[in-house]
Amino acid sequence: MSPMIYTLYGFAIFFFVFWCGIWFLHILAISYGKIKLHRKVSLLPRETPLPSVSILKPLMGVDPNLAQNLETFFTLNYPVYELLFCIEDKNDPAIAIVNSLMEKYPLVDAHLFLGGSVVGVNPKINNMQPGYEAAKYEYIMISDSGIRMKDDTLLDMVQHMTEKVGLVHQMPFTCDRDGFAATFEKIFFGTVQSRIYLTADLAGINCHTGMSCLMRKNVLIEMGGIQIFGCYLAEDFFMAKAFTDYGWKMTISSQPAMQNCGTCNITSFQARLTRWAKLRQAMVPSMILLEPLSECMVVGGFASWAVNMLFHWDSLVFYLVHILLWFLSDWILLSVVQNGSLPFNKFDFVVGWVFREFSGPYLFLHALWNPAIRWRARVYKLAWGGVAYEIAPKIKS
Repeated sequence: MSPMIYTLYGFAIFFFVFWCGIWFLHILAISYGKIKLHRKVSLLPRETPLPSVSILKPLMGVDPNLAQNLETFFTLNYPVYELLFCIEDKNDPAIAIVNSLMEKYPLVDAHLFLGGSVVGVNPKINNMQPGYEAAKYEYIMISDSGIRMKDDTLLDMVQHMTEKVGLVHQMPFTCDRDGFAATFEKIFFGTVQSRIYLTADLAGINCHTGMSCLMRKNVLIEMGGIQIFGCYLAEDFFMAKAFTDYGWKMTISSQPAMQNCGTCNITSFQARLTRWAKLRQAMVPSMILLEPLSECMVVGGFASWAVNMLFHWDSLVFYLVHILLWFLSDWILLSVVQNGSLPFNKFDFVVGWVFREFSGPYLFLHALWNPAIRWRARVYKLAWGGVAYEIAPKIKS
């Protein structure tokens, strides 16, 4: 055979093995999800008291669900914790909501910090810095504004903070909400995102998102505080990396992070996905090749060509069976993550799943083509390695 034929066979073997590896990840995610997620927690008597927790809540603006989301933090079933609300703009309407909740729950240890501190380009770190400096307890929790808590969520997270663990984070998911955009979000977080998150946690790979995480304060102090991560936009990734570099393990808790933003539309969510893709491309350049290859439609196409080359199987039949099996495995994984009946019917799932699978590669290519990151009213550029710098001033409304 000619060298070209050998080369084609080499590519065919690679794509077939890669395809098999992707299916191994599907099986791992479903199996690990059933074992790891939604385990019951109880506040049993302990030899030592539960550690106290300082909860940082960076806020900016108001959405329709903000008040009810924040209220779930005032009703946590946990012995000792404090709430540290951080708001950069002193005219932010979220201030009124926080003040009303503090008046409604006067026995909860809660404080409001206004103005922020400029310690880097990351607006979230700048916003949280005053609250972090005032935190008085041994564990620090960072929780985004759109997170809704169950009364035992904090207990669940703390119970995962074992002797060798320095960081506990929640796997992103969403509350049940109405509309196609909410369905699309739940499908994304319950399928492709959960598959990556669960397999990464099982393998000990850094896949941390900072929307809801619990950390040891003494380790943060040893690192230099949260301000040392102010030069990054993806501060969550580099926080997790720093913990592992210091010899600590990290793990996900059994309860997913329940995002419950009251403003939900396809355009803003796709912009969010594009921003995440840009961050991944800058921080982990190998994802430029691996991520698009792991998409259902892309890897299925390459695998269909490969099996025709290697085994003379019908490419079209193989491709259709591949899509059907992927669809079914995603339905199973989403059901595992949901831990109950889904808030939409099978037709809605089909439409949302197809839209996600076809839009995923496009959003990734769009992120690759235009690497500048727009975050609220600011625009940033990332250097290789993840260090960010602002390329446009804040736009005043």
